[in-house]
Amino acid sequence: MDWTDEGIVLAARRHGESALVLSLLTHAHGRHAGLVRGGAGRRGRALYEPGNRLNATWKARLPEHLGSFACELVAADAAAVLEDAGRLAALAAACALAEAALPEREPHPSAYEGLAGLIHALSGADYAAAYVRWELALLSELGFGLDLARCAVSGSNDTLSYVSPKSGRAVSLAAAEPYRDRLLRLPRFLIEEVEAGQAELLDGLRLTGHFLAAHVFAQRTGGVPLARARVVARLGRRPRARDGEAR
Repeated sequence: MDWTDEGIVLAARRHGESALVLSLLTHAHGRHAGLVRGGAGRRGRALYEPGNRLNATWKARLPEHLGSFACELVAADAAAVLEDAGRLAALAAACALAEAALPEREPHPSAYEGLAGLIHALSGADYAAAYVRWELALLSELGFGLDLARCAVSGSNDTLSYVSPKSGRAVSLAAAEPYRDRLLRLPRFLIEEVEAGQAELLDGLRLTGHFLAAHVFAQRTGGVPLARARVVARLGRRPRARDGEAR
């Protein structure tokens, strides 16, 4: 059994003295693990950073075996964010969520393209908004997509401002008035092409976080991966611009 595919590193865990168990999100074979012999050395630590894109060949005697990977670097995307704590936290959270949420060995090419797109967007000024949109897309990929097109009560698509925490459907400002304290805020940047401020970003993370916890990680020991909480914590602080960006 063998195949070759392009994959994004989700995690690399030490196995024995010199090997790694590598977890990749591949384009055609989904989330897939394999052993990398000798991968724990200095070169391996740089090659198998979460977020890097690799060309990977997997081999095993039987399909159900762990198998082994032989990998070549395609793009060292992780290096672009290593000096920025906020972007690095977003990358780590995305990789952790993908590894924990996506079923093993089940093709999800849209999830692969979405994660690749997010990694590319992390170099931009609006990376935080791209990250929230990626979580929304991940929910949809897993079968828990939110209906943000029109109001669940009136059917209108005007002034959509809230989301029902039960149904995941949008609610207009007027329809939400009697019970808005029980609803989740719907930031405009998730339904329109507008810039997102700090408050809107946090509202977006509360929205996606609610449905991740309720539907994706409810039965998982430990719940939502802790790496995501670091993204929320960083966005809760006053943002700091990178060199060359407006403050």
